[in-house]
Amino acid sequence: MEREKADHAIATMCRVLGVSPSGYHAWRHRPPSRRARADAVLSERIAKIHQDSRWTYGVPRIYAELREDGVRCSRKRVARLMREAGIEGCHRRRTIRTTQRAAEAEAVPDLVERNFHPEAPNRLWLSDFTYVPTMAGFLFVAVVLDAFSRRVVGWAMATRPTMQLVIEALEMAIWNRKADPGVINHSDHGSQYTALAYGQRLREAGLVGSMGSVGDAYDNAMAEAFFATLECELIDRHIWMTREEARRAVFDYIEGLF
Repeated sequence: MEREKADHAIATMCRVLGVSPSGYHAWRHRPPSRRARADAVLSERIAKIHQDSRWTYGVPRIYAELREDGVRCSRKRVARLMREAGIEGCHRRRTIRTTQRAAEAEAVPDLVERNFHPEAPNRLWLSDFTYVPTMAGFLFVAVVLDAFSRRVVGWAMATRPTMQLVIEALEMAIWNRKADPGVINHSDHGSQYTALAYGQRLREAGLVGSMGSVGDAYDNAMAEAFFATLECELIDRHIWMTREEARRAVFDYIEGLF
């Protein structure tokens, strides 16, 4: 009725809809309910979290942020308020295959078996890399994640997906964490990670290599999830003319949010 009152008489609409004019006018002047006021406050917090995430977070991550802040609400309520406010998260792109297993690769056992929940930091690291498309060609990004905190503890970028790229990311993790010997470093079967030099650097640092089964992304699911987030929240939302532009953006994302 509020939307149509410019074109139709209030009395006519009340008669058609079977409501009394006095009831309509009472509703118009009634203050917002406590639930409506609470929804307004919660909507403001949702909008702030979404803005702080650079307009990338969807329902799951906004709901998790609210829970961490001590806000008691249901996930369905968050989804409803986001829908009413026109807030939505970003979605992941299609990817190309970057993992190529070397034919002569040495067999490495799976010491993780999809259990990505260590009891403390520096017990389990996850290594992987992805690509960033630019108008000048791909920029490759390698990371090392600490599974306990899900934080990036080492990273490197280069124009080619070489063994040196993943070793540089590993070196940063070793320097940043100065972990005791025995940390498990889990990766896929890419030729960069099965290279003899990579395995040698693990042993020199006192790290223990681990690999999942061949061609199964779930065996390194946490690293895959990080790259899904990176792709969705940053890579798919920009077009960079040069690799250097992309490098700066990825640096800002990793150091700023992770």
